Amino acid sequence: MGYSNVAGRGKTAFRHNRWVQLAIGIVCMGLVANLQYAWTLFVVPMDNAHHWGQAAIQTAFTIFIVTETWLVPVEGWLVDKFGPRPVVIGGSLCAALGWIIDAHASSLAALYVAAVIAGIGAGCVYGTCVGTALKWFPDKRGLAAGLTAAGFGAGAAVTVIPIANMIQRSGYEHTFMFFGIFQGVCILLLATMLIRPKPPATAVASKRVVATRIDYTPGEMIRSPLFWVLYLMFVFVAAGGIIATAQLGPIAKEFGFAKLPVNLMGITLPLLTMTLSIDNLCNGFTRPLCGFLSDRIGRENTMFMIFLGEGVALLGLMQFGHDPYAFMFFAAAVFLCWGEIFSIFPATCADTFGSKYAAANAGTLYTAKGTASMLVPIASVLSANGGWSTVFIAAAVVSIAAAVSAKFVLAPMRKRWIEHAGASAAVVVAEARLQPLSGGPRE
Repeated sequence: MGYSNVAGRGKTAFRHNRWVQLAIGIVCMGLVANLQYAWTLFVVPMDNAHHWGQAAIQTAFTIFIVTETWLVPVEGWLVDKFGPRPVVIGGSLCAALGWIIDAHASSLAALYVAAVIAGIGAGCVYGTCVGTALKWFPDKRGLAAGLTAAGFGAGAAVTVIPIANMIQRSGYEHTFMFFGIFQGVCILLLATMLIRPKPPATAVASKRVVATRIDYTPGEMIRSPLFWVLYLMFVFVAAGGIIATAQLGPIAKEFGFAKLPVNLMGITLPLLTMTLSIDNLCNGFTRPLCGFLSDRIGRENTMFMIFLGEGVALLGLMQFGHDPYAFMFFAAAVFLCWGEIFSIFPATCADTFGSKYAAANAGTLYTAKGTASMLVPIASVLSANGGWSTVFIAAAVVSIAAAVSAKFVLAPMRKRWIEHAGASAAVVVAEARLQPLSGGPRE
């Protein structure tokens, strides 16, 4: 009996360890990542099988992103109210069902329905894991959000080669079915281990990070101009990365070397497959790296450097991308300089608007990704009329604009917001202390 009690307490302590909970969230994110990052591998095979047109098929990608992002505030509210476990369980079922429907889709309507269901599943997992990471680690928000988001960015890197090989060997339908069921079951099992965040009392943010001690509800947050500055910057930077994610396959095909064998470090793969693998690794690596960096030098300083880098990388892809190895290099640089938004923006949101409603607040900000995804079909139209150079230049300009805004607009606005909040809180505390001296309120 004694041994059983000790074992039970040990198991409970293990589950309540915040690093264990973070690890569970990271793995869940990796398992759901293929719904977005492996999509480009299925576009051409589906078009070859059904002749729906790549633009029509990419509309399903936009529907997926919009559903994934714009429902995250609701899913975040559910997490804040009921805890992470039931929300991730629901997400696992939807993630599996979405790809199962894709496997049997015989019309665009079915493909679009599957995109909605898969989007709900991805949003449940993504919003929950990022939101709970922000709550578990008020002292390391950038790093925790970065590691969690890295699971989503790098998770597909592990499976993109098996998925590409299975599509070639067994067809895209079998691949959708196998990975849909496999990913859904794994997320379901991990979800049963999730608990409500209870950060240690000693977890306090660094003095170098400008953070508030006041918790704002989502309604209060969206009424502040500061939130909309953050939102617009998110849209600007996300646009370039999402366009690259969705259109990398068609771009490589148009440049004429999608299936060109390339050798890198003794590994030979088709150029598109090699590029996607490297891009996903860069996309994942940058999230904890830049999150950690932002914990040390500040959010806005990190934003300025990285957003500027994305603009330069997009221009490099335009100028030098017709060379296969330059294409690989600058595509990787784009992913390296845009993936970090999924760690820096949630951390900045929690710093600015508090921890209590972090899941719902970060989820509301995350809808900017859905807004940015609506530019994917526009990019297809621009490329048809003006070539990909027009798309690259437009995306680079808005990324550079976001970099400048971070340093010279966002930083002073956040400082004034938090100083004002601190002064207001001090007045409330002073009034509460003085009230007993006056005998309290009169009847």
